[in-house]
Amino acid sequence: MDLLVPLQLPPYPFKITDQNGQLTLFDVIRKKNIVITPEEWVRQHFVQYLINQKHYPKTLIKLEGGHKLHGMAKRSDIIVYNPAGEKILLVECKAPSVPIDQKIFDQVARYNMAHKVKLLAVTNGLQHYYCSIDFETRGYKFIEELPGYKEL
Repeated sequence: MDLLVPLQLPPYPFKITDQNGQLTLFDVIRKKNIVITPEEWVRQHFVQYLINQKHYPKTLIKLEGGHKLHGMAKRSDIIVYNPAGEKILLVECKAPSVPIDQKIFDQVARYNMAHKVKLLAVTNGLQHYYCSIDFETRGYKFIEELPGYKEL
């Protein structure tokens, strides 16, 4: 399986190195080299999309943030905060080979029980879905485009 498959996201000039047979890239958020897996490839592209196309400040992006759900430790792929420290966007990334289906949405909804974020994104790098959550009505609606940082 080719790790560096083209995605439905803008390409980025990542600094990729081969470390003893493992490809790594420099993660601008965690400020270190990260081993490239199919899911990490998607996560890194989506982070660059958030920063470069949607103008989210990289200082407000956290990767693989831990949280507890029903007493179990879980990890969220990408969480974006506003300057007040409130979570404004939760992104779940999957490998390109993983289809985005109801099971994936259920997983993100469960994660969001802990986070209570009003904007969700799910991507496998090839398909992207965005959802706005209304906690008062316990409803949600899919939206065509992810809002830019200034639109939130």
